[in-house]
Amino acid sequence: MSLVHRGNTRDLRPAQPNTAGPATRTYAWLVIGMLWFVCFFSYADRQGFFSVFPLMRQAMGLSTLQLGMLGSSFAVVYGIAGPFAGYVVDRVRRKTAILGGLELWSVICILSALARNFTQLLFFRAAEGLGEAIFYPAALSMVGDYHGPRSRSRAMGLLQTSVYAGTVGGGYWAGAIAQRHGWRASLFFFGALGCLFGLVLMRLLREPKRGSADTPGEVSHSQAGATLSLHDILSLLRIRSLLALMGGFAGANFVALVLLTWMPTYLYSTFHLSLAMAAFDAAVYPQMASIAGSIVGGYLADTFVVSDPRARVWVQCGGLFAGIPFVVLSGLSSSLTGVIVALTCWGFCKGIYDSNIFAAAFDLVPIRARGTASGLMNCVGWLIGGGAAPVTIGFLAGFLGMGKAIAASAAVYLGAGVLLTFTAVQLMGKDLISTPRLPGEEPS
Repeated sequence: MSLVHRGNTRDLRPAQPNTAGPATRTYAWLVIGMLWFVCFFSYADRQGFFSVFPLMRQAMGLSTLQLGMLGSSFAVVYGIAGPFAGYVVDRVRRKTAILGGLELWSVICILSALARNFTQLLFFRAAEGLGEAIFYPAALSMVGDYHGPRSRSRAMGLLQTSVYAGTVGGGYWAGAIAQRHGWRASLFFFGALGCLFGLVLMRLLREPKRGSADTPGEVSHSQAGATLSLHDILSLLRIRSLLALMGGFAGANFVALVLLTWMPTYLYSTFHLSLAMAAFDAAVYPQMASIAGSIVGGYLADTFVVSDPRARVWVQCGGLFAGIPFVVLSGLSSSLTGVIVALTCWGFCKGIYDSNIFAAAFDLVPIRARGTASGLMNCVGWLIGGGAAPVTIGFLAGFLGMGKAIAASAAVYLGAGVLLTFTAVQLMGKDLISTPRLPGEEPS
């Protein structure tokens, strides 16, 4: 596949026909609603698994380290599969990738409920990462073609709220179902619902034309419809600001996985709550606050990006720095009320950061590379951040205690905030471009 000069841009021969023209504004927001529910089931499956850790440990005689391995196995496979999933997304219909992934991870979730020993459980938990890896790059690429720069942060911020709602729903209902019917029933429940919802969406979700939400002045149609060569993909790794955003995401995801993985168990053992209430307190308060934070973060970024193209990253920095004291208090507060207040405030700050994770990256890469860039972001964020967090804190808890180990993770937030501040001040001025392109391409 060769590069062909046309005017001031370089063109690639289209790899596949586009299927749907410009969408109405109403349908563009309906797409966010449909993807919202797919993402809901994705995170309900993930958090539901964490919420039944105490019962799983009792039934199978698992150690804290083995539970950490279960938490990390998903993140490691999810991260490793990210670049491949993103590459596939930029070459196939996003609708096929989204619905195929939903059906695959839902079936694997059902199979996890049938596991009879630690080895089988570890295998199915890791395999679920393969199914879920393709969803987010495909969904974000699709959102980018239904929403242009003026509404992109709001659309992605709204989609991000499904992460929190799914975490709440998965965390609470998995705990409630497991308490009455056992941990296997809870996993089967969410897996079956995901399978059914995928069938419903087959007739409702439409594939958009790549680049249809971006104006001709921002990117040529031919560039939007082209696919990437291996050289182009490697060129993404030369965008320094993008690499820094990946590093910041790894740090932020590390802290998120610490709290999501271990907070239900910490509340259950420290404050002697029921399994359902521990899952409820660990999920509902921070995740509901994150919904508000994500909406606020998306609105702020879309408002100020008009005057400052680095606004999305500045909003992320604010969320990280503001969240540091609340991560500390989540692990060190001596009362349940103190922990809940700290979790709620941390959740709001987390939502502000999360709303611009991928919208900020899309300001740096060409349209045809959005799926690949999202896959690379997920790879670094989950492999380095999410993959390390459950095992690291499980190990440290043996020496410091769970509360202090959780509080210590705030140092990672600080490092991520410093990195993104440096990125906004020193790097983005050279990497931000009005016409997204790869290094070596001429501007339009």
